[in-house]
Amino acid sequence: MSNKPYTGKKTDMAGTSQKDSPAAQNKSTEIFRDAPVPKAVISNIIPSIVSMIMVLVYNLADTFFIGQTKDAYMVAAVSVATPAFLIFMAVGMLFGIGGTSLISRMLGEGNPQKAKNTSAFCFWTGLTIGVIAMLFIWCFAIPVCRTIGASEDTIGYASEYLNIVALGIPFLIISNSFSNIIRAEGNAKTAMLGMIIGNLANIILDPVMILGLHWNVAGAAIATVIGNIAAAVFYLRHLLSKKTLLSIHPKDYMAGHGVAAGVLAIGIPASLNSILMSTSNIIINNIMSDYGDMTVAGLGVAMKVNMIVVMLLIGLGSGIQPLLGYCFGAGNKQRYTAVLKFSLCLALCLSLIMTAICYLGAKPLVHAFLEDPDALGYGISFARIYIYSGPVMGLLFVFINAIQSTGAALPSLILSISRQGLLYIPILLTFRSLFDSAPMVAAAQPVTDYLSTLLAVILFAYTYKKYFKANGPSDSISD
Repeated sequence: MSNKPYTGKKTDMAGTSQKDSPAAQNKSTEIFRDAPVPKAVISNIIPSIVSMIMVLVYNLADTFFIGQTKDAYMVAAVSVATPAFLIFMAVGMLFGIGGTSLISRMLGEGNPQKAKNTSAFCFWTGLTIGVIAMLFIWCFAIPVCRTIGASEDTIGYASEYLNIVALGIPFLIISNSFSNIIRAEGNAKTAMLGMIIGNLANIILDPVMILGLHWNVAGAAIATVIGNIAAAVFYLRHLLSKKTLLSIHPKDYMAGHGVAAGVLAIGIPASLNSILMSTSNIIINNIMSDYGDMTVAGLGVAMKVNMIVVMLLIGLGSGIQPLLGYCFGAGNKQRYTAVLKFSLCLALCLSLIMTAICYLGAKPLVHAFLEDPDALGYGISFARIYIYSGPVMGLLFVFINAIQSTGAALPSLILSISRQGLLYIPILLTFRSLFDSAPMVAAAQPVTDYLSTLLAVILFAYTYKKYFKANGPSDSISD
């Protein structure tokens, strides 16, 4: 791996000059290289946080408007279907996070052609997987719903929702991938705008289709599909324009020369976190179903409330990853460290503020989605338990993205399979066997988050020492 800083000169895989404008490249990446650290961080995290807010509002909108039907079984059904949806999002994250990490490092090194090869690889491979997943859901919707915890009262709603949402899976993967990848070239505002367009379409259509047309769960699913299509089309328009350093042209597709390996080395650990999150949600839904459907409904809403904190902090963490990746690729250890320190301070402040807001506001927030007294009581209790991990969540996501920015595959993998897998699932099952109490089962999540944050600090210290040596980043991306 080259340690030379990015100069703005475009080269192909062999290092030969091409015709693309160096000025266009400099305009996209100069903030990574030259802007004061606070400005560089803020300018990257604001679009990312706004995007996550839109994702949050979109997630809350489905549950909120379904809740207005006064049918708690519908709320429970959408909550049950969420883990399956997370798996499809994980595929988008695989290419989005993996592609962002590799592209930002390639631009930092001064290798824009490999950045194009990477974006084309992410697009076409992601699209193919999306089509296969769509067909799979159409064939096996009922068995999938039974597996993820649907009861006889909710399986009809859950399968109806998944069958319709399946149509949008290819678009979901493309939009999730490129909402991250486009930030790697310095176009954070474009990435943000695509997320806003897609989620705004969903939010506007939800009340129309759920309440106005009385399509209920089907209406929520149709609105979701249209929103994903809108976002994907917006990103395609950008990627086919002359304003981008990236490419989705078939001629630029390349899996060899370290492209697939570079994407998968970071993308798989990142997506594993979502897959394990989906798996753990399936497990906890099945556990909570022993306490009744109202417990499942309360848990689903509590998770949505907790997302208010989590999504904001994910936005902060993912917003700095391209900046850190560029500094790493350019071998600029001093700037990398300065960006990381500023981001950690910012994350801690935001974590504490949002934790206080969500803990104190748990009752009105949950009541906005649920009216059934039993479901409401569970929802408030679970929401306050989940938010106990709020103070450290910002630090966790900053360290996760800092590790991913270096291309350190093994530490990323360890952290990803630990938080929602190796740590959470055993703790969850242990709490279930020891306490046999729904609130104590929910408490497994904050306990896991504190242990995960400690693990993240340890893994980052190892990564920084090994991969970011005094003379620049290591050549290895797989250990």
